[in-house]
Amino acid sequence: MPGLIGKKIGMTSVFSADGKNVPCTVIEAGPCVVTQVKTKEVDGYDAYQLAFGEAKEKRTTKPLMGIFKKAGTTPKRHLAEFKFEEEYNLGDTITVEIFNDSSFVDVTGTSKGKGFQGVMKRHGFGGVGQQTHGQDDRARKPGSIGACSYPAKVFKGMRMAGQMGGDRVTTKNLRVLKVIPEHNLILVKGSVAGCIGSTVLIQK
Repeated sequence: MPGLIGKKIGMTSVFSADGKNVPCTVIEAGPCVVTQVKTKEVDGYDAYQLAFGEAKEKRTTKPLMGIFKKAGTTPKRHLAEFKFEEEYNLGDTITVEIFNDSSFVDVTGTSKGKGFQGVMKRHGFGGVGQQTHGQDDRARKPGSIGACSYPAKVFKGMRMAGQMGGDRVTTKNLRVLKVIPEHNLILVKGSVAGCIGSTVLIQK
């Protein structure tokens, strides 16, 4: 699907036409440079590789420097592939204006890392046992995890304590409130995964 690489600027709120205060996320979308053109004859599929965000040449590998020099652009920090119906050439710049005719977009980001968390915070468990009658060490425990004489094992995927956050999350069907081409900004209703300054992918 057509899309761009962007950066989450933060959250704010805007007033709609009927006077309602709508929370929204501000994303800097592009401009992105076409650094590779994938074709079905050579690569087995059709796609465009886009690059976003400036990077230092000394921190860029030589294979990537070859790609950027071939496209006639400076080193970039982030790369991603998208499929466009329109045709672009190597080195073309794609801006946020591609979302002018879009009412909804999907935004993919990496959620904030929460560290190692228990089942109540990670999965919303209610806790086990009463809070009194002498028990003081089971209030936030998960309780039984299902192992018994049969099947004598714990099933894969059992909800337990562990690493929380830091996952790739896609928020679908976010309404586009406003596109500001002169500043490469797009305002979408609601929140998206990730911290301020994190990289996100915006797709039609």
